[in-house]
Amino acid sequence: MELIESVNNLKIKQIAKLHTRKERKKSNQFLIEGFHLVEEAAKSNVDIEMILTVTPDKLTKVMIENSKQQFEITFKIAEKLSQTEAPQGIYAVCNIPEPNKIELNQVLYLDRIQDPGNVGTIIRTADAAGIDAVIIAKGTVDIYNDKVLRASQGSVFHIPVFEMDFEEAKSKVQGKVFGTSLEDATDYKQVETTPQFMLVLGNEGQGVDESILNQTDENLYVPIHGKAESLNVAVCAGILLYQLI
Repeated sequence: MELIESVNNLKIKQIAKLHTRKERKKSNQFLIEGFHLVEEAAKSNVDIEMILTVTPDKLTKVMIENSKQQFEITFKIAEKLSQTEAPQGIYAVCNIPEPNKIELNQVLYLDRIQDPGNVGTIIRTADAAGIDAVIIAKGTVDIYNDKVLRASQGSVFHIPVFEMDFEEAKSKVQGKVFGTSLEDATDYKQVETTPQFMLVLGNEGQGVDESILNQTDENLYVPIHGKAESLNVAVCAGILLYQLI
């Protein structure tokens, strides 16, 4: 296995650029960090271009078999590539997958959600609920953002996630479209399980865009019985998804 020792190595410099959304889009690649995420990507048949690690002896068989190249790196390089306070010492450069043609029966649509922790948790919840896909609107945080990947705990490798505007997404889903709103909305407990639906969740501060709410079939809300001003959007996603499925 080739050893890379310099933080100024051209390959390392190029990989470090993947911390930016612009470079991820340009190269069609993203960077993941941590043993769990790298192993989950390998198990999920993600197209892994290379794995870089401080401890080569800890690479598992599935990591080696499902990556094109492996490199040993120094801890200094690990620090350069890390976006956490304590570098985990293992990284993978992965190619962004092309969206497959799938049947969209149960779908979650994210309208301009900004917090990467929320988006990652929502993807993880959607994966656990077993729905078909998560569709994101333009203006939603990049799903290959490091914090999104960590919060998803690998679920971003299990469930299709892709960008699409609302009108196109709505045209591809056969079932009812549910928005989320505090006004002119139905208590979620009054809605029954449905085999086909699209559930729309909105921006943390502004909620779902008014133009989208005007195109939904029904808008739902989760009642707040205590003194909290609002409910976290990722928590709301879990409650509503498990009601609908």
